[in-house]
Amino acid sequence: MSAPRPAPVSIDMEDLTVAYDRRPAIHHLSGNFAPGSLTAIVGPNGAGKTTLLKAIMGLLRPSEGRIDTHGLPRSAIAYLPQQAEIDRSFPITVADTVSLGLWAGAGILGAITRERRARAMAALHTVGLEGFAERPIGNLSVGQFQRVLFARLLVQEAAVVLLDEPFAAIDERTAADLMRIVMRWHEEGRTVIAVLHDLDQVRRHFPQTLLIAREPVAWGPTQTALCEETLRRARALSETWSNGHGHHTAANGAHGARNGRAA
Repeated sequence: MSAPRPAPVSIDMEDLTVAYDRRPAIHHLSGNFAPGSLTAIVGPNGAGKTTLLKAIMGLLRPSEGRIDTHGLPRSAIAYLPQQAEIDRSFPITVADTVSLGLWAGAGILGAITRERRARAMAALHTVGLEGFAERPIGNLSVGQFQRVLFARLLVQEAAVVLLDEPFAAIDERTAADLMRIVMRWHEEGRTVIAVLHDLDQVRRHFPQTLLIAREPVAWGPTQTALCEETLRRARALSETWSNGHGHHTAANGAHGARNGRAA
């Protein structure tokens, strides 16, 4: 039996700025991710995409503005970081890695019960890794390890799922299998937010898109947010930041894009 999950809530941002060493990685972002929405976050390298996910997760504090998750506990938000951020040299099995997703329900010192262990095994079946439970994670391919991380997300039964480049460097079959899980989460009414680079993939599967280049460029229906004009604006804005000019010239068109309409 699956654990009950909190009802999804809106994730609201008001004039959000997140900075590293006083340099804004996200600047003046306002808008909201609606309950049950499926949103892609896209933009040039260094646009603040990963920073935004970490800020929503509570791993980074806003320099200005705010993020409002309306009291949703952090345990109700499932987060998939980029694989490069995960140390796979730690001697832990596939089953134990998946079971880490159950800690929110069991507590750090709580026992993993037979029912919870069964949930972990069911999640491995869902991602196509039956028979892999006792393998060390260091022996897996990139695609197999990504399936393990998705299994860990599955057992969390979270209301909100944050995915940072979930399909990077994996084969097409694995990407297709994992996309089906993402679509299932969406059908179940969870709020799913994913950082992605493949614009064709975004157009095929994600109804909503936030296009960002440190400042918001467009946020709304994907077809509108990813038109040629907004993509051109994002590239220009990225070059502006790279050249050190920052928000003084960025305000010309990008500043103030909000959910529901393109800038």
